Amino acid sequence: MRSTLLPREASGAVDVLILQHIACEPPGVYEDVLRERGARLRRVELDEGESVPEDARAFDALIVMGGPMSANDEAEHPWLTAEKRLIAAAVREGVPLFGVCLGAQLLAASLGARVYRGDRPEVGVLPVTLTEEGRNDPVFSALPAEVLSLQWHSDTFDLPDGAVRLAGSPAYPNQAFRVGSSAYAVQFHLEVSQAMACEWAAVPAYAQALESTEGKGAFDRLLASFEAASADLLGHARTLFERWFELASPAAA
Repeated sequence: MRSTLLPREASGAVDVLILQHIACEPPGVYEDVLRERGARLRRVELDEGESVPEDARAFDALIVMGGPMSANDEAEHPWLTAEKRLIAAAVREGVPLFGVCLGAQLLAASLGARVYRGDRPEVGVLPVTLTEEGRNDPVFSALPAEVLSLQWHSDTFDLPDGAVRLAGSPAYPNQAFRVGSSAYAVQFHLEVSQAMACEWAAVPAYAQALESTEGKGAFDRLLASFEAASADLLGHARTLFERWFELASPAAA
């Protein structure tokens, strides 16, 4: 669902670019928050061959979502090079940004940090714990000190120079970070509906990560855990993203 952008002065709405890498990973409840607040959305489906915009300053904010590819797969997906260039420009120009899973890895990579395969996939409904910096952060301080999240990734990343680590898990210490005042990224998922979770099991890379970690019958077990925690996850997603949008909107204006 794409929207044609009008000149900003015609509406005063916040113009948000959504960079999407697979159809089953839209922003979920994050998109609900944007629409409720009257943001105008432009969705670019990079895996479908749509072009990366050239100028980050054409938008008031960027949302960078997840996907099955690695941030290092430029040979297979040449658009990753242009996407990382756009993300780096957004940070440099102070354009608010929110990255999720692959989006977090792309933010790290765009700022010169290493993205690499972890020791084993992290998949399941698992806790992340805020760091001291996270507990005092203007966005993350709205969350409890420990939050259940949906994890479904094999890659991880080092923090870019100057980044502030906001959350970690026992398996992967870099679960959330901030660069500057308005570029945020989370490795984990809070935004996912039950329908989205079911779609993910049909993605070969996601199914392989799940089965290699949890064995046969893993999806049924994961779905049961997800259903039990879903209301809390979506509530925390809304709280987190509303706080980020409140921070980002004045910066955009």
